Amino acid sequence: MKIEVSSEKHLKYAEAIQLEIIESAKKRGTGISKRSINYICEKIVEGKAVVAFDEDETWVGFCYIETWSHGAFVANSGLIVSPQFRNMGIATLIKEKIFELSRKRYPNAKIFGLTTGMAVMKINAELGYKPVVYSELTQDEAFWSGCKTCVNYEILMSKNRQNCLCTAMLYVPKNENEESLKEKNEKECSTGI
Repeated sequence: MKIEVSSEKHLKYAEAIQLEIIESAKKRGTGISKRSINYICEKIVEGKAVVAFDEDETWVGFCYIETWSHGAFVANSGLIVSPQFRNMGIATLIKEKIFELSRKRYPNAKIFGLTTGMAVMKINAELGYKPVVYSELTQDEAFWSGCKTCVNYEILMSKNRQNCLCTAMLYVPKNENEESLKEKNEKECSTGI
């Protein structure tokens, strides 16, 4: 199996990705925001997605990046694995790859996700995300408008976007200067300098 940063050559998978997102939302009955075929194609062409496929070039999985608040926040969204490839650890590999891409393209951005899935929460925690209240996420109206296609949108709005059925998780990058100062202080304390 290969997991690649997306490019035009992956457009052939866009329809299968969109259909699987819709089917998964129906089967689970939980919140998965639907995305148009044009939106998925845009993410693929921009290189803001990762695509997994097998040696026969059969589509395996997908996830994409969205940026908010002028690049201060990045969301890793739309994680989906084709049913015949589930429960094989592929979602973890895809999340690791999209996280790596997010850190490379937006090194100072906070990375967040909303999910109702325990498996995704576990993967996020392993990557360093922490559960947070919704007020810690972007307040960009365009982000929240993306929730309109979710079956739980009315719940979100009835709670003034303070919470919903999804768990909010956030990764905050460590400031290299803070880390260097902390290491210097620890070294000075241990050596008595």
